[in-house]
Amino acid sequence: MAINPHYQASQRPSWDVDALVAGMAKGDKQALARAITLVESHHPQDKEDAHQLLEQLQPKGPTETFRLGITGNPGAGKSTIIEALGQHWIEAGHRVAVLAIDPSSYQSHGSLLGDKTRMEVLSRAPEAFVRPSPSAGALGGLHTRVAEVIAVCEAAGFNRIIVETVGVGQNETAVTEVVDFTLLVALPGAGDEVQGLKRGVMEAADAIYVNKADGERLPMAREAQRQLRQALQLFHREDGWIVPVASGSALEPAGLTELYDLLDRGLRWFVGSGMSENRRQAQRHVQFEQRIQEGLRDWAKGQERSTWEGLEEAVQKGTLSPGAAALKFLSDLSAKNR
Repeated sequence: MAINPHYQASQRPSWDVDALVAGMAKGDKQALARAITLVESHHPQDKEDAHQLLEQLQPKGPTETFRLGITGNPGAGKSTIIEALGQHWIEAGHRVAVLAIDPSSYQSHGSLLGDKTRMEVLSRAPEAFVRPSPSAGALGGLHTRVAEVIAVCEAAGFNRIIVETVGVGQNETAVTEVVDFTLLVALPGAGDEVQGLKRGVMEAADAIYVNKADGERLPMAREAQRQLRQALQLFHREDGWIVPVASGSALEPAGLTELYDLLDRGLRWFVGSGMSENRRQAQRHVQFEQRIQEGLRDWAKGQERSTWEGLEEAVQKGTLSPGAAALKFLSDLSAKNR
C-alpha cells in the first residue's frame, strides 16, 4: 500500500532553451543550475533540448580557461583546499565554478554527501558557483556528463573550473579526460606513499600535495613527501613535465602558498607548451566516441526492445551467460540490419 495514496508525482519540467541561454548571459545562477540539470539528464525526452543548449553555448573561438581536477582519498581535505583555492582565485579576479562529484545512493542514484555544505564561504561568493552532482554509479570518480557541465559553466563566464572527484582510491583517472591539470591530495601516514608505487591515479597526477602537514604529523608529511618523490621517478612522462610534490596544511593560509605557486607554474607551463590544447583535443575525441557508444546502445535497445528484455531476464536468472546473451543480441541485430 502506498504511504500517501493521494500523492501525484510532479510533471517533468519543460525546457525553454533560449531563456536558459539568455539567463546565463545575465549571470543568473538559477538559469545555470537548470541548464546543468538539463545536460546531466539521461531522460530520452531531454536529449534534443540538451543538444540545442550545448550547440548555442558552443564557443566561437579559443577560451582562456583553466580546468583543474582534484582527487584523493576520502578525508584528505579536498573540500577545504578547494574552498581556499577558490577564494584565492576570486581575489585574483577570476570567476570560479566547482563541480563536486558525490558518491551516489545505489537506490535513488542521488548524492550521499553535500560538498556545498563544506564550502559555505565559497558557495556564498557572487563570483563562485558550487554544484554537487551524484556520480550515479559511474566508475572513475566522475559522472558521465562532466564534460558537458564544464562547457556550460565556461559559457556562463567562469574561467576557473575545479572538478572534485568522489574520492574512492587508485582508479580515479577519469578526471584526466575532462581537465587540463590534475592535483592529487595525499595524507601523511595514510599509506599514500606506498600507493605511489602503484599505477593509476599516481601516474595521472600532474602535481601532488601532502595535506595536513602540521603539528605532530609534520615529520610524517615530510617522509611521505620524500617517498612520493622517489616513487614518481618510476614513471616516465613523455611531455617532459616533472611532477612536483608539495606539502602543507589547508587550514593555515601560509601552508597553501606553495600550492598556489605550483598550480600557477603548472598552468603557465601547460598552456605555453601547448600541452593543454593537446589534452583538450584528445579529450574531445574520447567524448565523441563515448557519445557514439551511448547512442548506438540506446538505438540498439530501441530497435529490439523485446529481444533485449528477454535476454536481460535470462542473464538475471542465470540461464544464459552475459557474454553469450550479448553475442546473440548483436548477431541478431546485425542480421536484421544488413
